[in-house]
Amino acid sequence: MSASDEVWILGIQMTKFGKHPDLDTVDLASEAAMGALSDAGVTMADIGVIAAGNLMNASAGIGQQLQKQIGQTGVPVYNVANACATGATALRTAIMAVKAGEVDYGLAVGVEKLSGAGLLGGGGSKRKDADTWTPGGRYGAVAPIDGRIGTETMPGVFAQIGMEYGHKYGGTSFELFAKISEKNHAHSTLNPLASYQKRFTLEQIMNDVMIAYPNTRPMCSANCDGAAAAVVCNGETLASLSLEQRRRAVKVSASVLTTDPYEEGCQVLPNVNTLTRKAATIAYEQSGVGPQDLDLVELHDCFATAELVHYDNLMLCEEGGAADFFNSGATWRDGSTPVNVSGGLESKGHPIAATGIANVWEICHHLRGEAGERQIANAKVGLAHVIGLGSACGVHILEKSAA
Repeated sequence: MSASDEVWILGIQMTKFGKHPDLDTVDLASEAAMGALSDAGVTMADIGVIAAGNLMNASAGIGQQLQKQIGQTGVPVYNVANACATGATALRTAIMAVKAGEVDYGLAVGVEKLSGAGLLGGGGSKRKDADTWTPGGRYGAVAPIDGRIGTETMPGVFAQIGMEYGHKYGGTSFELFAKISEKNHAHSTLNPLASYQKRFTLEQIMNDVMIAYPNTRPMCSANCDGAAAAVVCNGETLASLSLEQRRRAVKVSASVLTTDPYEEGCQVLPNVNTLTRKAATIAYEQSGVGPQDLDLVELHDCFATAELVHYDNLMLCEEGGAADFFNSGATWRDGSTPVNVSGGLESKGHPIAATGIANVWEICHHLRGEAGERQIANAKVGLAHVIGLGSACGVHILEKSAA
């Protein structure tokens, strides 16, 4: 079997995001996987590799547990954990196996149970030796930074990133960040699979509980339960399938994963800007698509502040121009570059390992013309982006089938 230069998403599914007290991770993963197989028009007997992402219980081997539920066929399983980029990493793993010519079909799954998890990374335990630091462990005299020179909790880290951007380029304000959240919550009202489908006024957002200035509660991603899955195949295989399967298939024009480059600062604080800009640059080069060609973008708005800086990192605007770009109305559903039409992580929800594939699911449905009331008319090209601290960034550029 020769390698195929082309990789296509043949089927994709996500569960309803939210609270699922009666379903465990295997149940949710199975629902998404079986839905993706059905959407693709294939069965487990066709799948040559499984890449399964789960972060919060990564040692459990979710891929093997999933096989027991939906079909043990002896194929290789890759269990993936890569911070908030876990789902995108699972998808890229399946894509690489297909692109290498090892298999005709691959299945990628991401799943998480997070409802009621509270503030992830928030800690809360009392630190011993608060006034002095005793060297120990792998990092020796390098102490945790939380409470000493800043914070390691996600709301604080991304609040700092947004404030730094405003300090460097100007144009930002508490109200502007709140307006980004207002947009995403408004978009969510058209997404039946979103965890929350509620419009908030600007005043409601600004007067809600402050988590880490300038991010109030509605400006933060919602912990929830959920899963998403995708079936990918090579171009040769797609050509042998029905016209309807070829019509609904979505071309993966770029699949990129990056980590932090070396710099002294990133040994303490991760740089979410540099690795995202690098991933976007590579993705645009791979696909031959530029930011001006994108009909919609699903980016990792773990916080409202993060969305603003990623306008710039993904080169949707000129460097330093993110505030003006948003104020122009470009990122609303009826704007020139709609961003997070799904409602984004702030309202769709953020079951960590599922998010990377769920963002791709949203793009696919617009390119297929199947996004219902929130459909972006004549969408042909989209970009899905996720980033996890640690750090890892995944970018996928997707194109509508010409069939």
